[in-house]
Amino acid sequence: MGAYLLRRLLLIVPTLIGIMLVNFTLTQFVPGGPIEQIAARLQGEGDVFRNIAGGGDAGQSAAGSEQQYGGAQGLPPEFIAELEKEFGFDKPPAERFVTMMGNYLRFDFGESWFRSISVVDLVLEKMPVSITLGLWSTLLAYLISIPLGIRKAVKDGTPFDNWTSSAIIVGYAIPGFLFAVLLMVLFAGGSYWKIFPLRGLTSDDFDQLTRWGQVKDYLWHITLPVIAATISSFATLTLLTKNSFLDEINKQYVMTARAKGLTQRRVLYGHVFRNAMLIVIAGFPSLFLGVFFGSSILIETIFSLDGLGRLGFEAAVQRDYPVIFGTLYVFGLMGLLVGILSDLTYVLVDPRIDFEKRAG
Repeated sequence: MGAYLLRRLLLIVPTLIGIMLVNFTLTQFVPGGPIEQIAARLQGEGDVFRNIAGGGDAGQSAAGSEQQYGGAQGLPPEFIAELEKEFGFDKPPAERFVTMMGNYLRFDFGESWFRSISVVDLVLEKMPVSITLGLWSTLLAYLISIPLGIRKAVKDGTPFDNWTSSAIIVGYAIPGFLFAVLLMVLFAGGSYWKIFPLRGLTSDDFDQLTRWGQVKDYLWHITLPVIAATISSFATLTLLTKNSFLDEINKQYVMTARAKGLTQRRVLYGHVFRNAMLIVIAGFPSLFLGVFFGSSILIETIFSLDGLGRLGFEAAVQRDYPVIFGTLYVFGLMGLLVGILSDLTYVLVDPRIDFEKRAG
């Protein structure tokens, strides 16, 4: 197992470089880069200034207006060249990529181009919201889905299985953001009951509350966002658990265990559980990362939560490349490490698995 883990760890570096290279190459062909963003802003502000300055004088000529603000004709080439030098665009793309990866391997992600703050501090500032959505949603999904999936497998074909399957399918069909809007309308004062807060992760007087009061305030705020983020993963995980247990229940070793007089509980949790849970564990990394980074953009926007989802969206719109590539590097590294953790969990659940023999 040690040699397998060593190989997996060594593969992280070339894998990360490949991910970054593909995305870096794609950005070279995307129009509207940071230089164009700054130029458009400056020109737009110049047009507004010119209109305000000339709006009160109907007799002022167009030539006179242009003399008041020369930027209306475009930014000077010298200024554009200075911006390119400041952002590093005066260097070839290959040199910029090598420099960027060298810094990233030392975990030096630089500063945001439009926020004047280091990328690390910016990510740490937004991290609590995404951690809240990711961890609580994943925990809630597993706590509900695994027992429910096992129960559905045992009661396969019964009325309980049928009506819970209908509810799960409906939940899966409803997009997370639409379910979030529904929760707001019903429980956040939209049209019916005002039980939960409408926005934010904590109340304004959070620092003045007692420790227990802070815990209650935190749970009060995260209830609706976590439920909205859990709905789709909950449905998928429940059906995955049910089908996995059904597949194992119909195997010969289960019939043998029952023939020996073992109880249903002993058969399920002593024999079936270990084998059936392998496929559920295999889906953990994608489930966690999907909730942590994927659905958070819309959920954070709807509930006014300032997390990594909104940060990534705003960085993409503004072409803030240090934030885009810095977060991509960190999240890609986390994904690869979670994949290794999933393999370790495989071995913990079923020691019979030997990845070194499979690799050989």
